[in-house]
Amino acid sequence: MPAVTTIAEPAAASAAAGRTLAVEVSSLVKRYGVVEAVKGVSFDVGRGEIFALLGPNGAGKSTTIKMLCTLALPTDGTARVGGFDVRRQPKAVRRRIGLVFQEQTLDDQLTAEENLRFHAVLYRVPRHEVDARIDRVLRLVALEGRRKDLVSTFSGGMARRLEIARGMLHTPTVLFLDEPTVGLDPQTRALMWDDVKRLREEEGVTILLTTHYMDEAEYADRIAIIDHGQIVALDSPDALKRKVGQDTVELTTADNALAASRLAAAGSRCQEGGEAVVVFTTDGESQVARLIEIAGVPVSNVHVHRPTLDDVFLHFTGRQIREDQGERVPSMAVRARAGRH
Repeated sequence: MPAVTTIAEPAAASAAAGRTLAVEVSSLVKRYGVVEAVKGVSFDVGRGEIFALLGPNGAGKSTTIKMLCTLALPTDGTARVGGFDVRRQPKAVRRRIGLVFQEQTLDDQLTAEENLRFHAVLYRVPRHEVDARIDRVLRLVALEGRRKDLVSTFSGGMARRLEIARGMLHTPTVLFLDEPTVGLDPQTRALMWDDVKRLREEEGVTILLTTHYMDEAEYADRIAIIDHGQIVALDSPDALKRKVGQDTVELTTADNALAASRLAAAGSRCQEGGEAVVVFTTDGESQVARLIEIAGVPVSNVHVHRPTLDDVFLHFTGRQIREDQGERVPSMAVRARAGRH
């Protein structure tokens, strides 16, 4: 096994934002023959941030992650992870990242602890630190009581959580989660996200995930919507929703025409439609009492709708998020097995 070259840790920072960066991506491109899977994406991720690449299957999310994890060579553009260039310093990048694949890569004939010990050997974790690190990561994902059990006895959710623990064993700077909850039921997904948020809070790890689940993207500090290999929007979930439009407050009243006229006279933008008066406003929940008072007629029902990430995706891509054929490129697990650290 070749000797590990020690590389000084650089201090990557964004002067404009005044924050330390964990990931820097500029005009990144990936082509597979005539297929351009990623078309010049650019973004950065701050240290300790949860950042989501949101998009349908086949949009370029996993291909982008592959390049950042050095499992695929960029065709053009640049990317730095933990301050190191993914082209020129791939070994340094790999030592500073954790990765949870779409496909399960645990050995189900080994126990949870044995899987972690094998990972510790691959990443050359100092022998005197292994036990303490295993204890720590199993606690983080609430699997302390199953450490001696075969992985073959684990549910899908438990196996996913163990994979996250394995990805954290060597104390990475950035943890990549590629569609981490595909196939899990909503309750298990929620439990897994409790684990992920605990990692950020207790370990300060940066988390970059890909997903096509809208509710999952809500956990992110910022979201990049990617479609057909391009980023079409990038901001916090709330900021993206504000870009789509205002809240709507629907009032079902005893006299919708009269209520609508009074609301319009008071300066509200509204329309009478069907059985309700629809009022367009900011922060709709806080406006309900005021609107009812202005309407001045009995109100039998109130419904407040805030823009959702489904609305955001529809706004920026022109369609609902789709689940179609995945990106037709080799899987991350296959590439990982082909090229060890």
